[in-house]
Amino acid sequence: MKKILFAGIALGAMMALAMPASAQVKVGVGGPITGANATFGAQLKNGAEQWAADVNAAGGLQGQKVEVFVGDDASKPEQGVSVANKFIADGVKYVLGHFNSGVSIPASEQYSEAGVLMISPASTNPKLTERGLPEVFRTCGRDDQQGAVAGEYIIKNFKDKKIAIVHDKTPYGKGLADETQKAMNAGGVKEVIYEGINPGEKDYSALVSKLKAANVDILYYGGLHTEAGLLVRQMRDQGMKTVLFSGDGITDKEFWTIAGPGAAGTLMTFGPDPRKSPTASKVVEEFKAKGIDPEGYVLYTYAAGQVLQQAADATKSLDPKKIADYIHSGKAFDTVLGKLTFDKKGDRTTLDYVMYVWKDGGYTEM
Repeated sequence: MKKILFAGIALGAMMALAMPASAQVKVGVGGPITGANATFGAQLKNGAEQWAADVNAAGGLQGQKVEVFVGDDASKPEQGVSVANKFIADGVKYVLGHFNSGVSIPASEQYSEAGVLMISPASTNPKLTERGLPEVFRTCGRDDQQGAVAGEYIIKNFKDKKIAIVHDKTPYGKGLADETQKAMNAGGVKEVIYEGINPGEKDYSALVSKLKAANVDILYYGGLHTEAGLLVRQMRDQGMKTVLFSGDGITDKEFWTIAGPGAAGTLMTFGPDPRKSPTASKVVEEFKAKGIDPEGYVLYTYAAGQVLQQAADATKSLDPKKIADYIHSGKAFDTVLGKLTFDKKGDRTTLDYVMYVWKDGGYTEM
């Protein structure tokens, strides 16, 4: 009887060793999957899912399969907190997200308390990393960096023009507008109008009439593509030739769809186009084979996954704290964005903004 029992135990052990590991690494992707900014949520989701597919094809994360959990925050802070709590309850230990700074900031409080590692591909408000939460990182730049680049461009090229500054009252939009204002004011350029709008509205004709009456040459807009596109279209409807100047919140072709051909000449700050980087060529081809243009923050999300993967490999661990400590150590990561290193706050150590111009339905680096 004992021999049979021992044989059964031995056979069970052999079968367990022979079977593939069933454990999974749960990675969350938080972003606006629905709503006005869903196009950006799709960018994050596409980047994360392609990264997970590539990792799993190569044997997984520390030998375990990556499972992607998608959470829809609809660009709403309170919904972002709900997504964070759901991820935590589901056992997610790493999050690639969120998109909006106004969502990432409160959600990151939940992640930090639960010991969940968060890497945002797109949230640029300085407050995200200024609080010193050790589990919080971003692969994008910051608004104070982006605003400095925009402000310098305005000083050099539009010093004698009439500039208006408009923002969408969000942590991202107002933060970026204020940083740009600060930089250009320091260079002796003063705006003629400074106003906030309510995102989600469709009619900005009153503001456009005010801009027209002030003979505004350049409208600097801090916000996202939907409202930016409507502002351009409604300016053109009133016969205005005012040039829109904005930031990384309009990096999707949907901006052109909303604005129409009048968007030609729109200026924009964003990171150097990773689609043109030799380090991204293989991944870009993978996206193109699926009919996906890895524009905007697709590759920033993929890079966030690469940072997680390489830190796990280096530490031979899936412990979020150990991985976070390694990312903070100043070690370099090879990504589709090029080499990335991070400081003690969780920010990139390299400047990430250059100038672009929109034409023919897309944006081109200047």
